[in-house]
Amino acid sequence: MTKQQWSVLLIEDDPMVQEVNRQFIEQVDGFKVIGHASNGLEGIEFVRAHEPDLVILDMYMPNQDGLTTLQQIRSEGFSTDIIAVTAASDMETVRRVLQHGAIDYIMKPFKFERIKQALENYLSFRIKLNEKPSMTQKELDEILFQKSEEKLTSLPKGLHALTLENIKKYLSQQPSPVSAEEVAEGVGIARVTARRYLEFLGQGGLVNLQIEYGGVGRPVNRYIWIKS
Repeated sequence: MTKQQWSVLLIEDDPMVQEVNRQFIEQVDGFKVIGHASNGLEGIEFVRAHEPDLVILDMYMPNQDGLTTLQQIRSEGFSTDIIAVTAASDMETVRRVLQHGAIDYIMKPFKFERIKQALENYLSFRIKLNEKPSMTQKELDEILFQKSEEKLTSLPKGLHALTLENIKKYLSQQPSPVSAEEVAEGVGIARVTARRYLEFLGQGGLVNLQIEYGGVGRPVNRYIWIKS
Protein backbone atom coordinates (compact mmCIF):
# COMPACT_ATOMS: atom_id res chain seq x y z
CA MET A 1 0.00 0.00 0.00
CA THR A 2 1.36 3.42 -0.97
CA LYS A 3 2.03 5.77 1.92
CA GLN A 4 -0.26 8.80 1.69
CA GLN A 5 1.84 11.35 3.60
CA TRP A 6 5.54 11.75 4.29
CA SER A 7 6.66 13.43 7.51
CA VAL A 8 9.23 16.24 7.41
CA LEU A 9 11.37 17.87 10.11
CA LEU A 10 12.83 21.35 9.47
CA ILE A 11 16.18 22.06 11.16
CA GLU A 12 16.80 25.76 10.55
CA ASP A 13 17.82 28.52 12.96
CA ASP A 14 16.20 31.47 11.11
CA PRO A 15 12.46 31.61 12.00
CA MET A 16 11.55 33.46 8.79
CA VAL A 17 13.38 30.97 6.57
CA GLN A 18 11.84 28.15 8.61
CA GLU A 19 8.34 29.44 7.89
CA VAL A 20 9.01 29.97 4.17
CA ASN A 21 10.38 26.43 3.91
CA ARG A 22 7.32 25.05 5.71
CA GLN A 23 4.95 26.81 3.32
CA PHE A 24 6.91 25.60 0.29
CA ILE A 25 6.99 21.99 1.50
CA GLU A 26 3.29 21.82 2.34
CA GLN A 27 2.39 23.07 -1.14
CA VAL A 28 3.77 19.79 -2.50
CA ASP A 29 1.24 16.99 -2.41
CA GLY A 30 2.11 14.17 -0.01
CA PHE A 31 4.31 16.04 2.50
CA LYS A 32 3.59 17.31 6.01
CA VAL A 33 5.94 19.26 8.29
CA ILE A 34 5.60 17.64 11.72
CA GLY A 35 8.22 19.64 13.60
CA HIS A 36 10.83 22.41 13.70
CA ALA A 37 14.22 22.66 15.36
CA SER A 38 16.43 25.74 15.58
CA ASN A 39 19.72 23.87 15.90
CA GLY A 40 21.29 20.46 15.49
CA LEU A 41 20.93 19.37 19.12
CA GLU A 42 17.17 20.02 19.07
CA GLY A 43 16.98 18.32 15.70
CA ILE A 44 18.66 15.14 16.93
CA GLU A 45 16.27 14.95 19.90
CA PHE A 46 13.30 15.25 17.55
CA VAL A 47 14.64 12.58 15.20
CA ARG A 48 15.13 10.23 18.16
CA ALA A 49 11.58 10.81 19.37
CA HIS A 50 9.67 10.80 16.07
CA GLU A 51 11.91 9.37 13.30
CA PRO A 52 10.55 11.54 10.46
CA ASP A 53 10.80 10.30 6.88
CA LEU A 54 12.73 13.38 5.76
CA VAL A 55 14.82 16.13 7.34
CA ILE A 56 15.38 19.50 5.66
CA LEU A 57 18.73 20.51 7.13
CA ASP A 58 20.60 23.84 7.27
CA MET A 59 24.39 23.80 7.67
CA TYR A 60 25.20 27.04 9.53
CA MET A 61 23.53 26.84 12.97
CA PRO A 62 24.46 27.46 16.62
CA ASN A 63 24.58 24.59 19.13
CA GLN A 64 25.68 21.99 16.57
CA ASP A 65 25.96 22.66 12.86
CA GLY A 66 24.25 20.76 10.06
CA LEU A 67 27.16 18.57 9.01
CA THR A 68 27.70 17.30 12.56
CA THR A 69 23.96 16.68 12.84
CA LEU A 70 23.93 14.73 9.59
CA GLN A 71 26.87 12.62 10.75
CA GLN A 72 25.09 11.92 14.05
CA ILE A 73 21.84 10.89 12.36
CA ARG A 74 23.82 8.41 10.27
CA SER A 75 25.97 7.13 13.14
CA GLU A 76 22.88 6.43 15.26
CA GLY A 77 21.40 4.36 12.46
CA PHE A 78 18.23 6.31 11.67
CA SER A 79 16.68 5.66 8.26
CA THR A 80 15.60 9.30 7.97
CA ASP A 81 16.53 10.85 4.62
CA ILE A 82 18.23 14.25 4.40
CA ILE A 83 17.94 17.17 1.99
CA ALA A 84 20.41 19.97 2.69
CA VAL A 85 18.95 23.47 2.21
CA THR A 86 21.74 25.91 2.99
CA ALA A 87 23.78 28.95 2.00
CA ALA A 88 26.95 26.84 2.16
CA SER A 89 28.36 26.73 -1.37
CA ASP A 90 32.00 25.71 -0.83
CA MET A 91 32.91 22.42 -2.45
CA GLU A 92 34.29 20.88 0.74
CA THR A 93 30.93 21.22 2.51
CA VAL A 94 29.02 20.01 -0.55
CA ARG A 95 31.32 16.98 -0.87
CA ARG A 96 31.10 16.03 2.81
CA VAL A 97 27.31 16.44 2.97
CA LEU A 98 26.83 14.20 -0.06
CA GLN A 99 29.35 11.68 1.25
CA HIS A 100 27.28 11.32 4.42
CA GLY A 101 24.18 10.41 2.47
CA ALA A 102 22.15 13.57 1.74
CA ILE A 103 19.87 12.82 -1.19
CA ASP A 104 19.83 16.42 -2.47
CA TYR A 105 21.60 19.73 -1.89
CA ILE A 106 19.74 23.03 -2.42
CA MET A 107 21.62 26.33 -2.13
CA LYS A 108 19.97 29.45 -0.71
CA PRO A 109 18.39 31.52 -2.06
CA PHE A 110 16.17 29.16 -4.03
CA LYS A 111 12.77 29.24 -5.70
CA PHE A 112 9.75 27.08 -4.92
CA GLU A 113 10.22 25.11 -8.15
CA ARG A 114 13.60 23.79 -6.96
CA ILE A 115 12.37 22.38 -3.67
CA LYS A 116 9.22 21.08 -5.39
CA GLN A 117 11.44 19.18 -7.84
CA ALA A 118 13.54 17.78 -4.98
CA LEU A 119 10.48 16.59 -3.05
CA GLU A 120 8.81 15.03 -6.09
CA ASN A 121 12.02 13.22 -7.04
CA TYR A 122 12.29 11.98 -3.46
CA LEU A 123 8.65 10.84 -3.46
CA SER A 124 9.12 8.89 -6.69
CA PHE A 125 12.33 7.35 -5.34
CA ARG A 126 10.76 6.18 -2.07
CA ILE A 127 7.61 4.80 -3.68
CA LYS A 128 9.61 2.76 -6.17
CA LEU A 129 11.89 1.41 -3.44
CA ASN A 130 8.85 0.32 -1.43
CA GLU A 131 7.09 -1.44 -4.31
CA LYS A 132 8.98 -4.73 -4.18
CA PRO A 133 11.64 -6.56 -2.16
CA SER A 134 14.19 -6.78 -4.98
CA MET A 135 14.88 -5.27 -8.40
CA THR A 136 16.95 -5.62 -11.53
CA GLN A 137 19.94 -3.46 -12.42
CA LYS A 138 17.84 -1.71 -15.08
CA GLU A 139 15.12 -0.87 -12.58
CA LEU A 140 17.69 0.47 -10.11
CA ASP A 141 19.33 2.58 -12.82
CA GLU A 142 15.96 4.09 -13.68
CA ILE A 143 15.43 5.07 -10.05
CA LEU A 144 18.92 6.51 -9.62
CA PHE A 145 19.14 8.34 -12.93
CA GLN A 146 15.47 8.83 -13.83
CA LYS A 147 16.24 7.44 -17.32
CA SER A 148 12.74 6.37 -18.24
CA GLU A 149 10.99 9.49 -16.93
CA GLU A 150 13.01 12.46 -18.11
CA LYS A 151 9.86 13.92 -19.68
CA LEU A 152 7.99 13.69 -16.38
CA THR A 153 10.28 15.71 -14.11
CA SER A 154 8.06 18.82 -14.33
CA LEU A 155 4.35 18.20 -13.77
CA PRO A 156 1.76 20.50 -15.36
CA LYS A 157 -0.28 22.69 -13.05
CA GLY A 158 -2.96 20.71 -11.23
CA LEU A 159 -1.18 17.36 -11.42
CA HIS A 160 0.40 15.91 -8.29
CA ALA A 161 3.29 13.47 -7.95
CA LEU A 162 1.55 11.22 -5.41
CA THR A 163 -1.56 10.78 -7.58
CA LEU A 164 0.64 10.18 -10.61
CA GLU A 165 2.54 7.42 -8.79
CA ASN A 166 -0.73 5.80 -7.69
CA ILE A 167 -2.02 5.78 -11.27
CA LYS A 168 1.26 4.35 -12.59
CA LYS A 169 1.16 1.61 -9.97
CA TYR A 170 -2.48 0.78 -10.81
CA LEU A 171 -1.76 0.65 -14.56
CA SER A 172 1.32 -1.53 -14.10
CA GLN A 173 -0.85 -4.13 -12.31
CA GLN A 174 -3.49 -4.39 -15.05
CA PRO A 175 -3.18 -7.37 -17.44
CA SER A 176 -5.18 -5.65 -20.19
CA PRO A 177 -5.97 -2.09 -21.38
CA VAL A 178 -8.26 -0.07 -19.11
CA SER A 179 -10.44 2.99 -19.63
CA ALA A 180 -10.14 6.34 -17.86
CA GLU A 181 -13.30 5.44 -15.94
CA GLU A 182 -11.74 2.22 -14.68
CA VAL A 183 -8.56 4.06 -13.67
CA ALA A 184 -10.63 6.68 -11.85
CA GLU A 185 -12.52 4.01 -9.92
CA GLY A 186 -9.37 2.02 -9.16
CA VAL A 187 -7.42 5.02 -7.82
CA GLY A 188 -10.32 6.95 -6.28
CA ILE A 189 -10.36 10.12 -8.40
CA ALA A 190 -12.72 11.77 -10.91
CA ARG A 191 -12.80 10.43 -14.47
CA VAL A 192 -11.85 13.79 -16.00
CA THR A 193 -8.86 13.94 -13.61
CA ALA A 194 -7.80 10.41 -14.54
CA ARG A 195 -7.93 11.35 -18.22
CA ARG A 196 -5.54 14.26 -17.66
CA TYR A 197 -3.00 12.00 -15.97
CA LEU A 198 -3.37 9.35 -18.67
CA GLU A 199 -2.79 11.92 -21.41
CA PHE A 200 0.30 13.12 -19.57
CA LEU A 201 1.64 9.58 -19.25
CA GLY A 202 0.97 9.04 -22.93
CA GLN A 203 2.98 12.13 -23.81
CA GLY A 204 5.81 10.77 -21.68
CA GLY A 205 5.77 7.47 -23.55
CA LEU A 206 4.75 5.38 -20.53
CA VAL A 207 1.32 4.25 -21.74
CA ASN A 208 -0.13 3.22 -25.08
CA LEU A 209 -3.57 4.34 -26.21
CA GLN A 210 -5.83 1.75 -27.80
CA ILE A 211 -9.23 2.71 -29.24
CA GLU A 212 -12.01 0.18 -28.77
CA TYR A 213 -14.86 0.42 -31.27
CA GLY A 214 -18.23 -0.97 -30.20
CA GLY A 215 -21.48 -1.44 -32.00
CA VAL A 216 -23.22 1.58 -30.48
CA GLY A 217 -22.02 4.95 -29.25
CA ARG A 218 -18.58 6.49 -29.16
CA PRO A 219 -15.38 4.43 -29.26
CA VAL A 220 -13.70 3.96 -25.87
CA ASN A 221 -10.09 5.00 -25.25
CA ARG A 222 -8.20 2.33 -23.35
CA TYR A 223 -4.72 2.64 -21.89
CA ILE A 224 -2.05 0.04 -21.23
CA TRP A 225 1.20 0.41 -19.29
CA ILE A 226 4.36 0.01 -21.35
CA LYS A 227 6.44 -2.49 -19.40
CA SER A 228 10.12 -1.56 -19.17
